[in-house]
Amino acid sequence: MMRPTMKCVTRILAMLLVLIGVSALTACNAAQTNSPEPAHPNLTVTQGDIDVISSQIKQVPRAQRALEQLIAKVEADMAQQMDVPIPKDAGGGYTHEQHKRNYQSLYDSALLFQITKKPAYAEFARTMLLKYAELYPTLSIHPKPKEQTPGKLFWQSLNEAVWLVHTIQAYDMMLAFLNQQDQKTIENQLLRPVANYLSEGQPATFNKIHNHGTWAAAAVGMTGYVLRDETLVKKALYGLDMSGKAGFLKQIEHLFSPDGYYAEGPYYQRYALMPFVLFAKAIHVNEPERKIFEFQDQALLKAIRTSVQLSYNKLFFGINDAIKDKGIDTIELVHGIAIAYEISQDPGLLGVAEQQNHTLLTGYGFGVAKAIEDGLAKPFEFKSMQLRDGKDGDQGALAIFRSGIEEGHQALVMKNTSQGLGHGHFDKLHWLYFDNGHEIVRDYGAARFLNIEAKYGGHYLPENNAWAKQTVAHNTVVVDEQSHFNGDWRLSQKSAPSVRFFEATDDVKITAAAIADAYEGVVLNRTMAMIKHDRLEYPLIVDVFKLSSEDVHQYDLPLHYQGQIISHNLNVNAKTRALYPLGKENGYEYLWDRARGEFTSPMAQVTWLNADRFYTYSTVGGEKEELIFAELGANDPNFNLTKESALIHRVEAATNHTFVSVLEQHGEYNGRAEYTVNAKSKVVALKHHYVDDINIVGVQLEAGDFITLVFTERGDEASKHKVEHDGRTVEWVGHYTLIND
Repeated sequence: MMRPTMKCVTRILAMLLVLIGVSALTACNAAQTNSPEPAHPNLTVTQGDIDVISSQIKQVPRAQRALEQLIAKVEADMAQQMDVPIPKDAGGGYTHEQHKRNYQSLYDSALLFQITKKPAYAEFARTMLLKYAELYPTLSIHPKPKEQTPGKLFWQSLNEAVWLVHTIQAYDMMLAFLNQQDQKTIENQLLRPVANYLSEGQPATFNKIHNHGTWAAAAVGMTGYVLRDETLVKKALYGLDMSGKAGFLKQIEHLFSPDGYYAEGPYYQRYALMPFVLFAKAIHVNEPERKIFEFQDQALLKAIRTSVQLSYNKLFFGINDAIKDKGIDTIELVHGIAIAYEISQDPGLLGVAEQQNHTLLTGYGFGVAKAIEDGLAKPFEFKSMQLRDGKDGDQGALAIFRSGIEEGHQALVMKNTSQGLGHGHFDKLHWLYFDNGHEIVRDYGAARFLNIEAKYGGHYLPENNAWAKQTVAHNTVVVDEQSHFNGDWRLSQKSAPSVRFFEATDDVKITAAAIADAYEGVVLNRTMAMIKHDRLEYPLIVDVFKLSSEDVHQYDLPLHYQGQIISHNLNVNAKTRALYPLGKENGYEYLWDRARGEFTSPMAQVTWLNADRFYTYSTVGGEKEELIFAELGANDPNFNLTKESALIHRVEAATNHTFVSVLEQHGEYNGRAEYTVNAKSKVVALKHHYVDDINIVGVQLEAGDFITLVFTERGDEASKHKVEHDGRTVEWVGHYTLIND
């Protein structure tokens, strides 16, 4: 290619040409080669997007406010002394956070330059990029590297990939401002070296089917599009050897189930969405013929909608290594929802965008803002559903039952999924329950204070493995005080629960799953149902957990509840002078043994208060069984664990055993007006019979009403069944029947 003449690439002429929407470098080269460069920006923002935003923004108040906020933010950044520090801190430390602030400032200032055409914003970004181009060649591995994937700017290469995803978009949006020497310096000393380090420099991570691999592929592929480097793009799409055995497309195939469920769970689903949707958007712009949003049966669009379904009261279900305050307003899902709306024009997605209350000044973000202003938004439809896990949908499933869709509705989540890789927990057949806007039956989530350096440098705390991942930290059976799969996630990853059935009607929502590999010689089989009844204010939750073994074991069934105990009907021996840990390992060492309760009748009941509503847990029991009142906090000298309470139903020695329980929510406590209504449970008796693989659960209410749930462990939805019960013959077709007397 001939070199441009008469200094046509000088920044002065570049700025003049920018004012009329033409790239100086592109114009000069085109005049001499008749082979014009592609228009920039050409990743997630295009020149067409900028034209629409610039011409229409005053007619869209949401976008206008967003622009004003962005101007204020960028000008505040520009008013501070620019700092591109030598890396020295781990996650949460100053240099780590400063480099994060820098890539966001780069992106914001470059975007603002595109919208306003003011050179000062581009000059700010240019200066920062040149500082990074000066710094990066001097760096070796980060001085505080994280585990197997160290970075250079950051403690782990994951953060480096996130940095490049933002930085390459900024560079794309300010190419027209840069002269040829600036471009050469930034590309050869910064962008290419970072892309090469993330790919050839760490082949195991780049080829990994994991969110770290996805971020790296997105960063390298987007860089390839901007630099017109087809090899980088192909490596990103197909893996380092470009064979298709790894890379972005393989990640879509393997990391999402046919229902859009992400292998690592909701928290990491929202995190992984960002590279998936941004790189997919860049592919859509540069290679629309790939039809990336149709790939794998629209896997990415499903994943975006599924992410919203995996939430309650705007927060994600806190399973696996989840930070509990993350929800649908995270920036990852803001991008995801806006891109999905641009592709699908689904007005329900606008309802989510309204709740997010965050306007992006991209083409897809502006389109959402305009559509909301035009009154096109409709509420997102939350549903009862089963989300299959695994790339082929055969690795268990997450069951979600909802009663109502209004704010404060009830939601039961039964976790019958696969392990979830290294971020997964040992909690097969675990459950959570939400009501009245709160998490009532709780999952601890992750033991971590994200980016708070004073708390173990922002890392996962040691207690994440020692407590949060252990089975006793969840609402599922623990055998002999050992965690599922002996706490080995690689072993656990080889097995998943078998979902026996799932059905959801207006009156009964029910699912059952089993697993035989969590413990050697013990089969776990759990059935859970959400049942409506005219005599009850809210749905009744029925739980039947059957254990089968030829050997004698201790069985513990924890219930991690949120609230203040109000009453119980147990004979309790409370520890009032000294407390001791409940056990020595596998998470038991973190639980204080607060009290032991003996069954005084065939049904134990414990009632607690959460906010303004009462909850009663009723469970069948007898001799050699007890309820343990436990509290988290033992062996925690650094106060790393939050205060949590649990009930543990213990059976000391049994071969086969079935735990049968119901959870009822009822009544109201009003502290302001000083009244209480229906503080007492309406459940007066709970019975269970087992006849030839048929379970009969009877719930007696105080008014004399009976709820009888009958379900079978064999057959399918077309199978006919018959059983004798209370002097009558019960016949039905399918997995279950409900009798109301």
